[in-house]
Order: sequence, then structure tokens, then C-alpha cells
Amino acid sequence: MRIRRLTVAQAVVVFLAAQRSERDGTEHRLIEGCFGIFGHGNLAGLGQALLEAEIYEPGSLTYYQARNEQAMVHAATAFSKMRNRLSTLVCTSSIGPGATNMVTGAALATIDRLPVLLLPGDTFATRVADPVLQQLERYGARDVSVNDAFRPVSKFFDRVNRPEQLIDALLGAMRVLTDPAETGAVTICLPQDVQAEAFDWPIELFYQRVWHVARPVPDPAALARAVTVLRSAKRPLIVAGGGVIYSEATEALRILAEITGIPVAETQAGKGTLSFDHPQAVGAIGATGTTSANALAREADVVLGVGTRWSDFTTASRSIFANPSVRFVNVNIAGFDAVKHSGVALVGDARAALEALTEQLNDWSVDEHYRSSATALAKDWDQVVTRAYALECAPLPAQSAVIGAVNEFSDPTDVVVCAAGSMPGDLHKLWRTRDPKGYHVEYGYSCMGYEIAGGLGAKMATPDREVYVMVGDGSYLMMSQELVTAVQEQIKVVVILVENHGFASIGNLSETVGVDRFGTSYRERNPKSGRLDGGILPVDLAKNAESLGARVFRTASIAELRAALQAAKSESGPVVIHIETDPLIGAPDSDSWWDVPVAEVSRLDSTARAHANYVENKQKQRRYL
Repeated sequence: MRIRRLTVAQAVVVFLAAQRSERDGTEHRLIEGCFGIFGHGNLAGLGQALLEAEIYEPGSLTYYQARNEQAMVHAATAFSKMRNRLSTLVCTSSIGPGATNMVTGAALATIDRLPVLLLPGDTFATRVADPVLQQLERYGARDVSVNDAFRPVSKFFDRVNRPEQLIDALLGAMRVLTDPAETGAVTICLPQDVQAEAFDWPIELFYQRVWHVARPVPDPAALARAVTVLRSAKRPLIVAGGGVIYSEATEALRILAEITGIPVAETQAGKGTLSFDHPQAVGAIGATGTTSANALAREADVVLGVGTRWSDFTTASRSIFANPSVRFVNVNIAGFDAVKHSGVALVGDARAALEALTEQLNDWSVDEHYRSSATALAKDWDQVVTRAYALECAPLPAQSAVIGAVNEFSDPTDVVVCAAGSMPGDLHKLWRTRDPKGYHVEYGYSCMGYEIAGGLGAKMATPDREVYVMVGDGSYLMMSQELVTAVQEQIKVVVILVENHGFASIGNLSETVGVDRFGTSYRERNPKSGRLDGGILPVDLAKNAESLGARVFRTASIAELRAALQAAKSESGPVVIHIETDPLIGAPDSDSWWDVPVAEVSRLDSTARAHANYVENKQKQRRYL
């Protein structure tokens, strides 16, 4: 047997550079690069291996220098999202706080079903120097380290305590990364002494290996049951989730919708499955949805969910599908999601399933009145959007006007990135999406701080598209460091920094639960009241962004915002456009509900009123069995 003598870390780097994914006959590099922040737990191992690769095999596994471990996982996850889960990046950190910083990113990737590979350093496998710097000591469990925090948020977890274990760990990791039904964060912990240990590896380990991503077709009997249910429908509705986009099934969805006339509503991850102006497109659904989609959902007798995991926002906390006889048909690559709401489960690839449904339903359609009324509802909502875009109020514009200005300026294939605060809900309702990859909102974990890092990863994955990051001041303050990475790599992202001096989303929510915006405004502590109700904090976020190396435009109106967007076109590096908005001007109402329990007893009248309203809305909630 031919062998190659390498350290464990060197073997990891050579192996990862040789991995490929394939779907529909097209191959992709599975691991396109490596983000890393180094410390004593990974510098001498993976750091040395990456340096060696950079010198002797340039381009084999490009190293990118990050500023925050959580952020680099977000960037890798965004990269994977834009590549439809066929390519990703690897992230390495030292043991200790560097590793646990990645846990939040791992949770996001797993919840969003997006592949990312994490290689945190770990404490000595030999325990020869215990306790090393940053080591957690558990007297009753000596094999536990802080990296065990990755276990519940990873789809695959392993710790390589001996070189011989690496082969099995790497192959198992690649299998999960390339399995659409099982993918998420994949974590391989590498003790720092093991990383530097040499071993004689079989040369076959480093051959190029292609991981084939299949398109499993649904079971014929399940397909027949689904077709029977759909043919019986009078007011059917399709709910398109992220699985439609990841499966590259948007064209198959369009054909099915046009043939059958079934209107299509979209989840956050599924927004863009149809162009906003398509006759069957009725917009966003659920708690952050449109009145058009939600009105149809309330009357729907059959709901065809495609690639959705049926989150509480999508179902408006299980209140939006109000027809007592409603039935569900669920197309999903994961059986776990396909059986939700006691639906007819079509387990399989979204594109394959939609094509099969189209073949079986090509002689069936909803009646013309239902088809035309759905289109009319969508047009009514589009007029609401137009009015929201025009709220250029004095002295401060509404957030919806900022969204409108960016949307109208951007090209159809440009990408908007967001994750948390009030912005994702407003974008879900208001953004007019024209391309399946034009809408990149992380709302499975809705992680504050994802936005700029996510924009970086999205641009790395699609360098031919302009990327517009929409971020509020709350999320910006959580994590803006990757602007420095964008400066270093000359990666152009245009960040629209919307400042409203607080947490606008939670401020709005607090009013619905009777808490009157408590703890949501950025204010000085008032010495008279002892509360945070003093003056606005003297913080200059535009100057902060400028200090990180970004090109900054300060704007005070929508007209100035439009001019800054035009000026940003000619920039080659990251741009930040700062604008203040009025947090009290909300987006149009979706005519839906979100279940956030309210205190049952209170001395506050606002809370008592909120609880009465909560009890009333709770009556609309259903299990869907």
C-alpha cells in the first residue's frame, strides 16, 4: 500500500482540497476555502498546514483571515446558502473562547439546514500538560471539553483523539455535509497535540472524491395519495419554502402553478421562488406575511407545502390556516418535516416531486374565479407596498421608504441580506423579489450580527452580484468586525445602516405584550428617575464604520440615500450608507398573529389589556393534528 507521511492537520487540509460535490452532472468544489482565527489550540497544527499549502499548493485551500469566530461561521453559512448547499467553507478556531464563539454559528447553520464544517482545536488528547490554558475541568468527566457544547447544535460531531480515527471522521463529515436531508453544522474537534502528530496515510485518502447529491423521487403510492387530495381541492394554496430554492426547483414550481392555477405564498427562506409580479405569486405568508397570502391561507382547504419546515412565523403560530377541514400535502427531502400537521408526506427532492405532481395534474386546474381572485388580492397588496415605499416623512423617513429606495435601485439579480430586528419582517412583506437568489434573509435563527458577515459570505459565493446588507443599529453593534475582512479582501458589500436608536422590532413587540417598549431604546440613565429614559446616546456609528476602513456616506433623506446608492456603484470595496429612520412608523399590518405569552396578572393596565387580547387570539390557534 502506498502511503504519504503527513501530520493530522496537513492530512485534513490535503483531504478537504480534494473533495467535490455533484448534482445534475455538474461538479463543484465542496470546500472552497478556510476561515480561521489562530491560538495555541490550532496554530501549530492547522495554521502550519494552511501555511504550507499556501506556499506549495497555492489555491488548493485559500485561507481567509476573520475577526470574530461567530462571524466567520455566519459568512461560511451564507456562502453555502448562496451556493444552494453544494459548496461551503471550513472554519477553524483555537480551543476555549474561540471555539465556543462558534457555537452560535453552528446553531444557526443546523437550524437553517445549511452545511458548514467546523474544526475547533481541543485540549491535549494525552493530557500530559493538563490543565492547559482555557481548559474546562470536570472532575467526574475527564473527557469533556468546552467543545462538547457543539454536540446539540451539530448534525455530526466527532473528536479525533488518535490519527487513525481521522479517516472515519472525515468521510462521515463529508457524507453529512452533502446530504440535503441531514445537513447542518459538522464539527470535528482536533486536540492540539494530535494535530501536530505525524502518521502514514494511505495515498487513496487524498484522491479527488466526488460526493453525489441525489434527487430522490417520492414513493408512487404517496404521490397517488397526494394527487387525490389536490384534485379534491377547491381553494388550494402552495407554500414555497427554502427547499424549492436549494433544490433549484423554481422553474418546476412555476410550471405547476401556471398549469393548475394554484396561488403560491412564500416563507422567509422561500421568498423569490416566483417573481413578485407573477400572476400566481401572492407574497409572503404568516406572521410577517401579506394580507393577500394570509387571506387565502385562512380559506384554503388543501395546502401544499414544498421545502418548508412549518415554523411558527409561517403558520402564524398555527392560527393562519383556519379552515376546519384543511388538509396538508408536504413535499420535503426530510421525512421529519414531511409528516408535520399529519400531512400526506411526499419525501423526496423538491424538483423531482414537483415535476411528478405536474405530470399527474396537467389536466386539472382550479376554477377561473379562484385563480383571478388570488391575482387580484396580490395586486391590492402591491399597491400597499407602493404606498409604504412613499413614506418619506419629515423629519425622519419610515424604514419602509428605505427598503423601497434600495429595492427600486437594485438590479433583479442583486442580493439583499438581513437577519434580525424589525427589518426581516418588513422585507418579507415589502421586498419585490425578482430572482430566486435575490433575497437572503436568515430567519431560522434570526441571529443579530449575522448581516455583515452574511453579506461577506454571500458576495464571496456570488461575486458577479451586488450585495446590499440591510442592518439596524442593534445588529450592527452586535457584530460589525467583518467590515475589516471585506476591506482586507476588497470584497464589495453595500451596507445600509438604519439607525433608530434602539431595538425597533422588540419595541414594537413589547407594545403588543403590554411592556411599553421597556429596555428597547438606547438612552442614558436618567438620574431623576433612575431609569434608562434620558437623552439619546452620543454614539456615531457612521464614524465607527469609517474607522474600520469602509467608505461611508451619511444621508439624511431618501433622496440622499438614492444618491449614495448611485455613488456606491463605483466603489470597489465595502460601503456603509448611514440613515436615521422613525421607529414608530411601522410597516403595513399582515393581519396575522404571533404567539408570545403575556403576563396573566399585572398592575399595569397595558399588560392587562394585552393579556385580554392574547386570550382572544389564542382561541384561533389549532394543532392541525
